[in-house]
Amino acid sequence: MLTRKQLDLLNYINKCVQRDGVPPSFDEMKDALNLRSKSGIHRLITALEERGFIRRLAHRARALEIIKLPEAMGGTATHGFEVRVIDGDMPDVPPPANALPVSNVDAFDVPVMGRIAAGVPIEAIQHATHSVAVPGAMIAGPGEHYALEVKGDSMIDAGINDGDVVVIREASTADNGDIVVALVEDQEVTLKRFFRRSGAIALEAANPAYETRILPDNKVKVQGRLVGLIRTY
Repeated sequence: MLTRKQLDLLNYINKCVQRDGVPPSFDEMKDALNLRSKSGIHRLITALEERGFIRRLAHRARALEIIKLPEAMGGTATHGFEVRVIDGDMPDVPPPANALPVSNVDAFDVPVMGRIAAGVPIEAIQHATHSVAVPGAMIAGPGEHYALEVKGDSMIDAGINDGDVVVIREASTADNGDIVVALVEDQEVTLKRFFRRSGAIALEAANPAYETRILPDNKVKVQGRLVGLIRTY
């Protein structure tokens, strides 16, 4: 049994994917349901996922798939919004209107350098603990790559959950809006959106429960940019 809000959200998502071939953004879903924050949308999506109506896929916040629809909506499932395969075959479902073909890709081992906080910063871990297989397309750009396990929920509205593995390209600079690995005061690392503001650095969470941290420019060092995400179901 779905609540009215859950049913309204599922109906809105279904209409968007049938019309556009892509899912609505969190902001679009929030506005459509007249909610005050995106955290409410996350809770509704989690509830729909737990009840088996939708499935969140890896790599992007918008990557969702409708598994089934309730009888009130016809009781048939529509196709997924986007399918990205890390290891396995393509599901036997028709692609969305704007989807690009997905084929199996070569995988490369990337060292996992420990955990990074998406929440209260934790101490940086400097040594690889194990490795993870990453699709070649995800690390096609220049520079060295490494992976980190996410701890915390401050980036949840960007589609990054506690326990996800983020793939990072080493970098010492970032553009406004990039999700970065930031070293704070040479002691702590955190995963946040990066912004320059009047000589200071803003590290912004993607969860309204966390405040944006404003720090002097010389207290923050960018250590890498987010290029991909791996989630295990």
